[in-house]
Amino acid sequence: MIGKLAGIVDSVAADHAIIDVGGVGYVVHCPSSTLARLLPGTTATLAVETKLSEEAIRLYGFMSAQERDWFRLLQTVQGVGARVALAILSALKTAEIERAIVLGDKSVLGRAQGVGPKLAARIAAELKDKVTGPGISGDAIPAVVMVASAGRTTEAEAIAALIKLGYPPTSAADAVARAVRSIGPNAESLPLEVLIRESLRLSAHV
Repeated sequence: MIGKLAGIVDSVAADHAIIDVGGVGYVVHCPSSTLARLLPGTTATLAVETKLSEEAIRLYGFMSAQERDWFRLLQTVQGVGARVALAILSALKTAEIERAIVLGDKSVLGRAQGVGPKLAARIAAELKDKVTGPGISGDAIPAVVMVASAGRTTEAEAIAALIKLGYPPTSAADAVARAVRSIGPNAESLPLEVLIRESLRLSAHV
């Protein structure tokens, strides 16, 4: 199984690139975000997922291992194959996918070609626990919500989660503060994922 390719970009097409590794050209299917960063004649290193079937061996390449992990995770949802997973990664950054799942935002997931409202809802529902729960396995992507460490408040954990989603520290702190004010005195006793969801909801309306 091929897990990584490092070589010269030979050519780039609409849905794949050819990577020359020691004179052998590998056809690697990639999301558009990856293809846009591959320039013929330059060197590139791709995290690769190898898929075997009776008809062919297909390679799927990504700029980061995190994108490859999302590619794998998305396909655990019924109705999401390699083509749809690539379409999602082409339309959205990984942080946007993660945020949409946390919020259950079907409209964001629906931006990807081939993802209708029903499939978007299924993706959000089936992956919610995998990106917001502390019981995530080591083979999956890093969880948005980490198990609270001793001495850390719910607000601090929520801020850390938003930073992980790509928010600047000051914006994350501001979003959580507004969520705490909105929820009221019971904020500290609420589950962490509820505070994160409210913080994301309010930040989306700023």
